[in-house]
Amino acid sequence: MSSSRVLVVDDEPQIRRALRVSLASHGYDVQVAASGEEALELAAGAPPDVVILDLVLPGLNGLEVCQRLRQWSPVPIIVLSARGQERDKVEALDLGADDYLTKPFGMDELLARIRVALRRAGGEAPPPVLESGELRLDQARRLVTLRGEPVHLTPTEYDILRYLMANAGKVVTHRALLAAVWGPGYEDSARMLRVFIAQLRRKIEPVPARPTYVRTEPAVGYRFRAEP
Repeated sequence: MSSSRVLVVDDEPQIRRALRVSLASHGYDVQVAASGEEALELAAGAPPDVVILDLVLPGLNGLEVCQRLRQWSPVPIIVLSARGQERDKVEALDLGADDYLTKPFGMDELLARIRVALRRAGGEAPPPVLESGELRLDQARRLVTLRGEPVHLTPTEYDILRYLMANAGKVVTHRALLAAVWGPGYEDSARMLRVFIAQLRRKIEPVPARPTYVRTEPAVGYRFRAEP
């Protein structure tokens, strides 16, 4: 059982109550806040290990809470978002959120996202060799293999794959990926990025039209699959 502290920030009493009961039953120490101001006070007084943050809040909204938390805390933030708020989800991720779930969401999925966030929060550097299933990326030799056979990637395709694998399980926005691979000034080149992602999928995915490694987060970015 986990003793990690989870701070749930949501203005809906039913959601706060349901998450408190469900998370506590899985061994988490749960704090709840109904507003952005209350969330910041709780986070300062008893730092959580993970924050579950709704975007629509009275007073300070979720985006403002995310921005303020990131000024002094590295705590993983999982954003809750109503359907159709893609722009807000992207902005939250760019402000430092680590992941997001769209309402309504399943409890099993939220628990899985929390486990991924806690693993990533351990502060471990990515290993020299990144692996997922039959895909292997050797950072020292810049060598990618699939089922033991070399995969011939262009330098740009390699950099995209390396960044996604190093952030496995985490939503990577178009802007973040573009900035990481091409540098400042390319953050709005999503169309170019889609071309490279399509090329990469043709080389690593068993069925490129139904990708299992590089998954699309519609209107937001991409998520490389996290291993169990």
